[in-house]
Amino acid sequence: MQNLTLLDGQKFQITIQRLCRQLIENHNDFSNSVIIGIQPRGIFLAKRIAEELRKILPGKTILQGDLDITFYRDDFRRRESQLLPNQTRIDFITEGKKVIMMDDVLWTGRTIRAAMDALQAFGRPEKVELLVLVDRRYSRHIPVSANYTGIEVDSIASQKVVVSWKETDQEDKVTLINEQK
Repeated sequence: MQNLTLLDGQKFQITIQRLCRQLIENHNDFSNSVIIGIQPRGIFLAKRIAEELRKILPGKTILQGDLDITFYRDDFRRRESQLLPNQTRIDFITEGKKVIMMDDVLWTGRTIRAAMDALQAFGRPEKVELLVLVDRRYSRHIPVSANYTGIEVDSIASQKVVVSWKETDQEDKVTLINEQK
């Protein structure tokens, strides 16, 4: 089996723009909404969405932050290698706000559960929504679903979904990788 490109080039950008339009439908001018990217890879999606929203809604303030979930994960004590936390950068309070958490891939749901726990340190939001670029629909361990989805992928456990970002990987691309056994 070969690796399969699921999204790249113009389709990647169109997907980002579509997600932005869906957010505007539900959050209007973002006066009571904030965007939080889940470390490590969700921050690229959150920054890209925030940039695009600022282009579509000139003059509007789009609050965007980064959330580290390292020590909220249910598996952080089970890892053999030492975990290196990322930086949380949220310079606003989420109390009473509509929070849109963003991650690149939704698979088991464990990352989202950890993010919701970590989010509580910044206040009690009015509402929490989830936006993901890729939803791997099967293998959920926790009953979590996204409010906004770029693409859905049906995959098996031996496959891996890799999201590449221009900022770090020189291209925007989503690839389904078949791991060799």
